[in-house]
Amino acid sequence: MKQASGKSSSGPIRRLLAALALAAVLTALSGCRTLNFYGQALKGQYELLSQAQPIQKLLADPQTPDRLKQRLRLLLNLRVFAEQKLKLPVDSRYQRYADLHRRFVVWNVEAAPEFSLQPKTWWYPLVGSLEYRGYFSERGAGNYGSWLEKKGYEVYLGGAQAYSTLGWFKDPVLNTFIFEPDADLAEVIFHELGHARVFAGGDTDFNEAFATTVGQEGARRWLRARGAAAEYEVYQAELRRTAQFARLIMDTRAQLATLYGDERNEWDKLKATHKKRQVPPQELRREKQRILHHLNQAYSELKAQWGGDTEYDDWFSRQINNAKLNSVAAYYDLVPCFQHLLEINGGDLEKFYQAVERLSKMPRKQRHQSLRLLGQPSSPLRAQPHPEITKM
Repeated sequence: MKQASGKSSSGPIRRLLAALALAAVLTALSGCRTLNFYGQALKGQYELLSQAQPIQKLLADPQTPDRLKQRLRLLLNLRVFAEQKLKLPVDSRYQRYADLHRRFVVWNVEAAPEFSLQPKTWWYPLVGSLEYRGYFSERGAGNYGSWLEKKGYEVYLGGAQAYSTLGWFKDPVLNTFIFEPDADLAEVIFHELGHARVFAGGDTDFNEAFATTVGQEGARRWLRARGAAAEYEVYQAELRRTAQFARLIMDTRAQLATLYGDERNEWDKLKATHKKRQVPPQELRREKQRILHHLNQAYSELKAQWGGDTEYDDWFSRQINNAKLNSVAAYYDLVPCFQHLLEINGGDLEKFYQAVERLSKMPRKQRHQSLRLLGQPSSPLRAQPHPEITKM
């Protein structure tokens, strides 16, 4: 199999073999469930590699549908913009296309206790601890989620349109996101390339908020560069709704954290209290449901302000629990901090990336303390950038 550049695919295959060897060692030291997880992960990644076709070949093929060709040409333009204007490491990513014949590439399983917002974490080789476990099949994710529920966890299964392999493989373009609206497609591509630029091992909230900031800022700059004023205003309105939705979720999490008596760990993440609760479980459940009912009412009021926009109806139509609320926090809790870090670097993306890179190398406690100070309106860091964060 040849890549679009004409080079042999032996590089990705060697990486896959290395991953297989690593998985064999890990599974020898762990249980059957871990063996099944790594087995499906390797099988799913191989499926992506084997089905991906060079984009240039598809564009030259008269059998390729015109609609797909149009999207692939747009994708190639986004790659150029990402490399030249956003200073993102494009390399050989997104030069191949795969149709997986399903809605999502992976389904992520997230879990949390009934009376705490402390997320369950899983350890992975090379990337450390993460707050989710990804499956290439909805059934596999569902089976694992059911097993966690039997263990007493609240579980959320969320489909993902794209993900980054952080340079281990040359990520292909997928049918799961190629047909998104132009601005949303741009955000997806820039978000995933952001992961390739900076990644802090074992820090889900830091990584996702950084990539979210890169994706949104990149999409805005791309729309402005192409002179798409109307599209830009539509996208800005979409981002405002997203920010309001995220704030609604953060406020609800704050109320629940108080109810549960959750504490903060050394890097300011919520964790379950070790103190004995004075409130019986039945009363906790009733108060929890009252807070979640208020969340649904608040969303109805917010939607009315949006003129009836239904963008988040599907999210609210399914059961809301601690794990589901955490899935939003992972992407948006730290976004205002990253946005301000970009602002105090004068909007210069290279300086911004270097500042984030320095943060990623700090101990996790110091990293989060420094970053969260940037998000506080009264913080002196907002008036005068901290030299350890912003210096060149």
